[in-house]
Amino acid sequence: MRSARLSQHFRTTLLASLVAASVCAPLARAVAPAGPDTTRHQAQVDKLVKQISPQRIEGYIRKLVSFQTRHTMSDTTSETTGIGAARRWIKSELERCGAGANGRLQVTFDSHIAPISARISTPTEIVNVVATLPGTQAASTERLYVVSGHYDSRNTDIMDATGYAPGANDDASGTAAVMEMACVMAREQFDATLVFMAVAAEEQGLLGAAHWAELAKQKNLNVAGMFTNDIIGSSRADNGRVDNTQVRLFAESLPNTKEMSEANRTLLATGGENDSISRNLARHVKDVGERYVPKFKVNVIQRRDRYLRGGDHMPFLERGYAALRFTEPNEDFNHQHQNVRLENGVKIGDLIEYNDFDYIAKVARVNTAALATLALAPAAPQQVKMLTAKLENDSTLTWQANAEPDLAGYRIVWRDTTAAKWEGSQYVGNVTQATLKLSKDNYFFGVQAIDKDGNASVASYPSPQR
Repeated sequence: MRSARLSQHFRTTLLASLVAASVCAPLARAVAPAGPDTTRHQAQVDKLVKQISPQRIEGYIRKLVSFQTRHTMSDTTSETTGIGAARRWIKSELERCGAGANGRLQVTFDSHIAPISARISTPTEIVNVVATLPGTQAASTERLYVVSGHYDSRNTDIMDATGYAPGANDDASGTAAVMEMACVMAREQFDATLVFMAVAAEEQGLLGAAHWAELAKQKNLNVAGMFTNDIIGSSRADNGRVDNTQVRLFAESLPNTKEMSEANRTLLATGGENDSISRNLARHVKDVGERYVPKFKVNVIQRRDRYLRGGDHMPFLERGYAALRFTEPNEDFNHQHQNVRLENGVKIGDLIEYNDFDYIAKVARVNTAALATLALAPAAPQQVKMLTAKLENDSTLTWQANAEPDLAGYRIVWRDTTAAKWEGSQYVGNVTQATLKLSKDNYFFGVQAIDKDGNASVASYPSPQR
């Protein structure tokens, strides 16, 4: 990640004192090796970001709204109304985009039967629309990045399967953004695999996302990161204030599970609660999102989600994956989960007139930049350790070598223990061990893999090793 600027004195002192050492052939350097430029714009990413179209996004949303309702238990046989018509249209549109991209976008239905529950009155088929863009690098193709929006909608009564429920913001906005990303990104090639999903039954209990996430866990899929885009449609708050300059990105620290994994125990033991895999993924998204979408802030919220609400990233978090939620900065609850009506002169309901298509496009561009840079970059280093065998003021880190053929080397990043973002960095070359003249007691560290084009992985937090 791009680090904050250090003072010239500190940088000079650090470079003069850094030692990068190979495990098999230690080599002291008077100065640090020069690495690829990780701050420059990649032409491929710039191209993708510029191709995101608010006009196409608007068209997708208008079509989704035209189905009248997309409630999970609504009509599945009509060609013009209900969730069945909606999912068939989404699939056909993604297939059309795939055909225009040499057929590389693989579009399928992912379905299961949900039994009767508090929000399901009769056994119901839950169908996700999944478009997969396979990676082209053998060492990276099994690494997946998933992005979703949910295409179902609801009224005030969660069981109302027939009433008008346009769901323009919640969540036609997120679904349209994902469709636009899939259609634009299908024209390019990436090292790792991208999965674009329009999921169902979010309003009935995150059922579609939970089904896919559970299958991924059972199949031991390498889901290296997941984004959900849910309620990204409006830039206007309930008090009328317009803010189209930022998006909220919800990022969990330690998961709320009955049993804690060894990795999370290590985070607690070393004070690294803010270095969970989701928080480090969020740092990457903020860094590249703000680089490629100028004058637009990615506001990382250090919570799983808002109070009383949840989203499709949660089933992924519960299964140990890094997952984040994009949501507009100021919600107007009169335009969510409400029957369309006029009440005391106030129009209520999730209507398309309250969407800001240019704003949705900005959020989609942040997603696109993040997904592209992740899928072009090497995997995050594995088995990262901080050596703690003796008392010393240096910090020595080790890690397992990456397998990507275009790997250039590695970078160590660090920040003060009270800082949210990485503040300093040093490229150390294609080695698997490096020592910095910085105290491991005073900073948090991470290790990133860098390819020859300057694409940087998410940082990996070290666990102590005596």
